[in-house]
Amino acid sequence: MSRTIAALLAASAIATIGANAGFAQQAPAASGARARAESIVARMTLDEKIALVHGLFPPLTKAQPANELIPSAGHIEGNPRLGVPLVRESDASLGVANQVEQRKGDVATALPSSLATAATFDPEIARAGGAMIGGEARAKRFNVLLAGGVNLTRDPWGGRNFEYLGEDPLLAGELAGAHIAGVQSNRIVSTVKHFALNAQETGRMVLDARIGEAALRESDLLAFQIAIEKGKPASVMCAYNKVNGDWACENDFLLNQVLKRDWGFSGWVMSDWGGVHSTAKAARAGLDQQSGQELDRAMYFDAPLKAAVEKGEVPMARLDDMVVRYLTGLIESGAYDTPMPAKAQTPDYARNALVAQRAAEAGIVLLKNQGDLLPLARTAKKIVVIGGGADLGVLSGGGSSQVRSVGGAPIEIPLAHGPAASFVRVTYHASSPLAALRKALPGAQVSFLDGRNLNATVDAAKAADLAIVFATQWTTEAEDVPDLRLQHHQDALIAAVAAAQPKTVAVLTTGGPVTMPWLDRVPAVVQAWYPGQRGGEAIANILTGKVNPSGRLPITFPANEGQAPRPQPVGLDAFTSLQAAAAANPANSGAYELKSFPVEYVEGSDVGYRWYEKKGQKPLFPFGHGLSYTSFAYRNATVAGGRSLIVSFDVTNTGKRAGADVPQVYVTREGSDNPMRLAAFRRLELKPGETRRVTLTAEPRILADYDTRLPGWRIRGGSYRVAIARDATDRSLLLTTSLDPATMKP
Repeated sequence: MSRTIAALLAASAIATIGANAGFAQQAPAASGARARAESIVARMTLDEKIALVHGLFPPLTKAQPANELIPSAGHIEGNPRLGVPLVRESDASLGVANQVEQRKGDVATALPSSLATAATFDPEIARAGGAMIGGEARAKRFNVLLAGGVNLTRDPWGGRNFEYLGEDPLLAGELAGAHIAGVQSNRIVSTVKHFALNAQETGRMVLDARIGEAALRESDLLAFQIAIEKGKPASVMCAYNKVNGDWACENDFLLNQVLKRDWGFSGWVMSDWGGVHSTAKAARAGLDQQSGQELDRAMYFDAPLKAAVEKGEVPMARLDDMVVRYLTGLIESGAYDTPMPAKAQTPDYARNALVAQRAAEAGIVLLKNQGDLLPLARTAKKIVVIGGGADLGVLSGGGSSQVRSVGGAPIEIPLAHGPAASFVRVTYHASSPLAALRKALPGAQVSFLDGRNLNATVDAAKAADLAIVFATQWTTEAEDVPDLRLQHHQDALIAAVAAAQPKTVAVLTTGGPVTMPWLDRVPAVVQAWYPGQRGGEAIANILTGKVNPSGRLPITFPANEGQAPRPQPVGLDAFTSLQAAAAANPANSGAYELKSFPVEYVEGSDVGYRWYEKKGQKPLFPFGHGLSYTSFAYRNATVAGGRSLIVSFDVTNTGKRAGADVPQVYVTREGSDNPMRLAAFRRLELKPGETRRVTLTAEPRILADYDTRLPGWRIRGGSYRVAIARDATDRSLLLTTSLDPATMKP
């Protein structure tokens, strides 16, 4: 969802300070929710129904509702006569967002990026993060959180990759479901978004994502399906883009056939902000509510929808269903019957910060550790920290997910141009890795240079016992990165430091994969993602060994951009040309509008690591990769087949430190050309010498192919290869078993 900065600054800002109101109990059972909603709708007038299927965008609206407008994502008045509650909506998956500080003075706890949470491979950590931000949302008087981003990463340069949960449908679906369940444990609504195939930011408002049904069902839709099953979100947010020729928010196949018919989704479909293109077609195709109506070209679901119902273009039964679904979602989540606080409350920010720190520590990935350079040797007395703003804080990703975190923003840079300039600033969280390292290493001299003076930086690196270079890659909603290089000559800086100091550590705070031309010369590399408001402390704990690294890559790092299915954003050249033409003709800049263009997803369901295996390409770092300061062994493995595929094996910590391991199970059918697919995983913590027996059951839809002729899932009987692995390329422990043929509903 996007904003215009002018609208945000024009809106009256209200300082609100919220709290975790403690609604940790489960939402009421879903049975009877729709019947109750139907009884309420049966007493409504036509105007009362229409009022509930479109929402205001507070920064731009000219409406004057009865209830206070909090500067935020959305506002839908209730119906006091019938007891329907007021709904206030806020972004997003990483915390209660407050882009460009539209609510002056309001802060919230910032989780690390969703990719960092995905790297934990731990649904419990994902759930804890959701529960924490859901509690803060309720305390700040919001009862709908626009969280639950589950779009698969198809391209490593995607500007919004950091908001999502990686490239694998099982991992993304499991963790998104847990996150959503955590949010909704506060008796508020979480969405799941953006439905579907919203995989790049370049031309996101107009592109046409093209893919076959079976491939779509086996990849992006499977991630959504698992997330909905596990998390039971009350609402689904449809995407901006087209899918196979139809806008996602008026796509009968996605909304009516897949979501509501095949999956039996009972809640409501809301549009993304600015994602509606019609009235009758959208309503009949399954869109239930127009969100942030002022950002659309027209208020399609206000007076035009009323007229369409009166003319018979939209059946009254369809309008009733739209409102019933909205109320059903509110009832099932508990939001309907749990009033928001009359005044904003103050959360336990100190406690919530620990949730964010725990997620960051578990998601940081140790990519390389040649010669066991890490954890930092206690003998290192002179350490130089270089670059990345590490003296002040840690970088965060830009866009509607931007959280103005506790402690404020020590670095905040407005954008001068580009699609994100109207609602985004480059923003850091106030968690200094330098300060955290100094606190953790009181006996060492820890100095800092920003890296701008190369000669001084190289001299300092030579004089130190060890150098730590912090490198950043800023990414944002609304813009893709043009390539995977570290910007602002950071690759050259790392190479120069490594040439001067053989004990060099590179810490990457990035939105996703980057290329590393200096990798052979740098002995230790840490992927810290965007680590959230306690990121400095988390990084210091990993570097010093207070916390044993355990993150695993939820996304493949390519050796070069040419390995990916698309080496750069599709449509970027056309968009750049249009921008240049508009800049040259400012009096008529509106005439330069990007037209719809196709994006062919030639990889089909072979997303990420599956693509690399299918093409026989060796990535820089594979999906699932991550090192530890201890070691683990897998022994006594068995596999059972038949109606289910069940793997059992012992995991032993063979090292001298406690640590967490993430064994992964990959499966493919013998004789097929399908790459191996992640079918099960488990994160477990073990003390030195400890052994634990692990039993994992493969997700049956991962074993199956989607058969459009059934329609449904088909497991073909026969022999299957099973890898118990440390990453997607590990084939050191292979087993075989036989499965019975089976079919499953869509």
